Amino acid sequence: LGRPAARGNPAVGYIPQLRSHAANLRLRGWDFVASACRGHRWGMPLLDAATRREVDWALDTVGATQLAQRPLAELSGGERQRLLLAQALLGRPRLLLLDEPLISLDPHHQRGVVELVSRIQRDFGITVLFSAHELNPLLPAIDQVLYLGRGQAALGTVDEVITRPVLSRLYGSPIDVVRMRDRIFVMSGEVEVEKEAHCHDV
Repeated sequence: LGRPAARGNPAVGYIPQLRSHAANLRLRGWDFVASACRGHRWGMPLLDAATRREVDWALDTVGATQLAQRPLAELSGGERQRLLLAQALLGRPRLLLLDEPLISLDPHHQRGVVELVSRIQRDFGITVLFSAHELNPLLPAIDQVLYLGRGQAALGTVDEVITRPVLSRLYGSPIDVVRMRDRIFVMSGEVEVEKEAHCHDV
């Protein structure tokens, strides 16, 4: 945003990868969102009326008003992602950083999150940066792709970057790009590269 990166920049909203412990919290949805209002302090903040209105606005913006009184433990992964997005919108950021927001969501909820983020991007004119291993759920929404591999990068549109020559260079081995209907498959031999990228060591 034209300034050096710094800790605690309110112009940047952030959604971390969804952690499994969030699914076990008895915290209400409203309190979960409100807990991000004073992110630099531990514990539940004391909120003034203006900040409480901001929490209500964020919940309404992501279509999660009905989740406000429900505990996180009772919510689906897609519903918890809405609450995380509401947290990220507090302070009206100009840039949203979303770290693997679709991981562990079924296709229906993936589509819902992408459509919601796209609407927010259009309505508020903010920039959204997705970090993702799988490209297909994002295809309806993305303008540019930054593809990373072996310390190298390629930046451009989907048609410019997701090609056999570009990805073979990034991976350092032959890569095939198969397009079928509205989906793209990045293959190394018979292995789908993007699927393998989800197999992390624990």
